[in-house]
Amino acid sequence: MFPIPLPRRWRRRHSVRRPSAPLRARPALDQFEDRAAPSATLVMAGSAPTGLADYQGTLYFAATTPADGRELWRTDGSAPQLVADIAAGSADSAPALLTVANGKLYFTADDGTHGRELWVTDGTTTNMVSDIDVGSGSAAPQNLLNVSGTLYFTAFDPDHGRELWKVDPTTGEAVLVRDIVRGSESSLVGNLTAVDGRLFFRANTASRGFELWKSDGTAATTRRVRDINPGPSDSSPGSLTNVNGTLFFRAEDGQHGRELWRSDGTKAGTFMVKDIVPGAGSSSPENLTNVGGAVFFMAGTAADGLELWRSDGTAAGTNLFLDINPGPGSSSPSLMTEVNGLFYFAANDGEHGRELWVTDGTLTGTHIVSDIAPGSAGSNPRSLVNVNGTLFFAATTADQGEEVWQSSPTAGTSIVDDLNPGPASSNPSWLTASGGKLFFAADSDIDPASLWMALPT
Repeated sequence: MFPIPLPRRWRRRHSVRRPSAPLRARPALDQFEDRAAPSATLVMAGSAPTGLADYQGTLYFAATTPADGRELWRTDGSAPQLVADIAAGSADSAPALLTVANGKLYFTADDGTHGRELWVTDGTTTNMVSDIDVGSGSAAPQNLLNVSGTLYFTAFDPDHGRELWKVDPTTGEAVLVRDIVRGSESSLVGNLTAVDGRLFFRANTASRGFELWKSDGTAATTRRVRDINPGPSDSSPGSLTNVNGTLFFRAEDGQHGRELWRSDGTKAGTFMVKDIVPGAGSSSPENLTNVGGAVFFMAGTAADGLELWRSDGTAAGTNLFLDINPGPGSSSPSLMTEVNGLFYFAANDGEHGRELWVTDGTLTGTHIVSDIAPGSAGSNPRSLVNVNGTLFFAATTADQGEEVWQSSPTAGTSIVDDLNPGPASSNPSWLTASGGKLFFAADSDIDPASLWMALPT
């Protein structure tokens, strides 16, 4: 165990500032613990696993074998099982976008006859939901989202273009929700987000551009919420996030640049929260996260760079939370992930490089967790995932390359396994929690493109 040296500029005693003064990163830092590394277990070698998803405590994923091609598999950590050989023989159905809704697992696949369509399995029976683009054409479903048990998605057919669809929970069939742009043109629906049983999304029309829409699942309830940037110009809503039943998002109204907005689903209840960069400039909020009923997000100003902000939904309650990289430099906080009431994220304080940070929603509870790659290089944490109260993530060091790491307040921070020994990287991806275990894809020095499992310690 070794202490992290405190940056010289943080050793000074911090005085109480007026509300208008920017908040700076506090001096308290956690220590990095170099603990004995637990090991990862090989589950399926050389199968190039992708699309990992938990369904009823079992991991489902796409994998390739010489006999069956690229198909849907499952495992609980024991010997993997083929769920269905959708494209018979060695052909590939290439399952993707695995999403749970209404007690079933939905995904896209191509059986070699109907093109890429929507499929469903309950673990025993696997079948195509509907041949939306009839025949060999592909509907190519995208943006799959569970909204209170109903699966919504976007899909293409020649008569309607790419529009909003859903699976009827009663019949199990795919149905068009609304042809927003009538005929074969597309409304380019995207950014689907669930808020208390309602679906919010962005869509494009020739007369109003990209704007905020909502739907309760019928054509009549699928409508534009507000023309934020009036006329054919785009407000380009993005980073749609549910915060205790209120939608927060980024948008541009043509006067104030890209700023933080909120909506309750009505025109009157859709408005800009605060013009963080006054006038036509943009603070460009990103990475919105619900932290104890407040929205935390990254926003940029000339004085403070891209830093961590907090909003309670009012202009007065929207302020710079912490200037992690003091001054105009950017800490670029992102990947905020909740573990037992703590929110972990990646940020660069200008001294330690991009490392793992944590907040409990208070200034005193916000600090760097570990200087995993000592000095200014940064370990660039990514793919953060909560597995039964332990945070797993990928990080890079000069000695061990990019590998899987874990962290918790009680066990400290340590590498899980150096699968590709030395400075080479195992390139971990698809980190996924299932059945209390971590599953991920990685390249070891012996077994490249394989499925691995690790247990929290």
